[in-house]
Amino acid sequence: MTANLRFRLLVLLLVPLMLLAAMGGWFSYSAADEASTQHDQRLLRLLPALADSVLAPSIADGTPPLVSLTPSVEDFLRNQGDEAGYAVGDLQGNVVAGDTWINFDVPATGTAEFHSQEHDGVTYRVAVLKAETYGAGEMVVMLADSSDVRQQWVRQLLMHVLLPNLLLIAGAAVAIYWSVSRAFKPLHKLTQAVERRSPRDLSPIDEQTSPAEVRPLVRSLNRLFSLVNAQAEGQRRFVADAAHQLRTPLAALQTQVEAWALSGQEARRLAKRTGEPAQVVLTVEQIEQLRDATRRTSQLARQLLALSRADARNAEVQPLQEVDLKELCESMLETFLDRASVKELDFGLEVAPASVWGHSWLLRELVSNLVENAIKYTPRGGSVTLRCGLRPRPVGTDDATLLQMAGVQQWAFVEVDDDGPGVPEQERSQITQRFYRAQGVVEEGTGLGLAIADEITQLHQGVLSFADGSFGKGLLVRLEIPVQSVSEGGHGVSEALKG
Repeated sequence: MTANLRFRLLVLLLVPLMLLAAMGGWFSYSAADEASTQHDQRLLRLLPALADSVLAPSIADGTPPLVSLTPSVEDFLRNQGDEAGYAVGDLQGNVVAGDTWINFDVPATGTAEFHSQEHDGVTYRVAVLKAETYGAGEMVVMLADSSDVRQQWVRQLLMHVLLPNLLLIAGAAVAIYWSVSRAFKPLHKLTQAVERRSPRDLSPIDEQTSPAEVRPLVRSLNRLFSLVNAQAEGQRRFVADAAHQLRTPLAALQTQVEAWALSGQEARRLAKRTGEPAQVVLTVEQIEQLRDATRRTSQLARQLLALSRADARNAEVQPLQEVDLKELCESMLETFLDRASVKELDFGLEVAPASVWGHSWLLRELVSNLVENAIKYTPRGGSVTLRCGLRPRPVGTDDATLLQMAGVQQWAFVEVDDDGPGVPEQERSQITQRFYRAQGVVEEGTGLGLAIADEITQLHQGVLSFADGSFGKGLLVRLEIPVQSVSEGGHGVSEALKG
């Protein structure tokens, strides 16, 4: 990871440096080109003066023409010293006066021409002009100068642009390598600390020992550790609860089956003596006991699974839906009507339109547990009423945090009202605990129904409360959930899941 970051940082720094070097070279070339143009213009201005310096032609073959340099040409040659020279040539391409090392081609026109020439390891810029001289007719005059900026540009580019930038790039590479190595030492230590941990060690990492830049990563890791630890704790608790609660019904089943197995062995021995087939006769009471035991085991397993699914960390990955509570209550009437009829209960329904954002399968489990408890504990001939609707504020709590929840204008409620034995007021704070059974209860149960209901209620930021029944006896179980808009609902419940 750090090697990749080093490479990326190196590229990110080298590319701008290379661009700057290229731009510097281009500006240097532009400046040199402009200076060279001015230099050419200077030579061009001196060529007519040089032509005027030729005063007379050669007196005889092999003798130079008479040349007397004008002051401007003489000053130029004196100022440039060994860096400049001049020559006068005839139309046959021979140098007849001045520096004989200057080479030239006779121009075809009267326009000045320029070329570069190497002499004694020095590059000269040579200006050539075919012109009418002062006293020798048409001849070719030449000026050479080695101070041309264009000739020095490559050397200047190497010394003043490329070499400094190469040194800067090399220094930057070393600095990046060292800086990244130093900067990532805390990350290396964090990596080693996590790698050395035992798979069971999910304790949080100390944020204060990490640099500020790494702390968001440490916080994310701590949150992940917390979630994994909570998941593992939930699994351990689920396994422990399941083992504890399944032990009794499974032991009862095993006892009955063992008793029948002993009866079968006895019947087999008797059949060997009599020669008749071995038979074991079960009474109706024994069959009903077996049926009741399997039903209790099945219900306990279902409720344990529902309790595990109601955990906020398991529900967090499930999508939220808009749940129609009126439709949900009507489906409960269809589901439990036959069971209520067997006990001759007056199962009533008082519903009004109400919808909330949440998990439909969990809310169905919640309402199902409440209705099932009411039908189970209400005596024969009693009444159970299921209600739902909307109200401006909850009546089951005075918690200011819930009452002032942002974006909530109404609360949806579901009430299950029965005239059964009820629950004493001093016990109502305990009946949502797992496996708690109210005193004096004779009906069979697991003690998980209201614990499941309470878990699901908290998941939806709701309130689960208990009061006396509407007829002065029995129990009224009230579920109240905040009604939020589509955007606020999804956000609010999602935050509850994460929190």
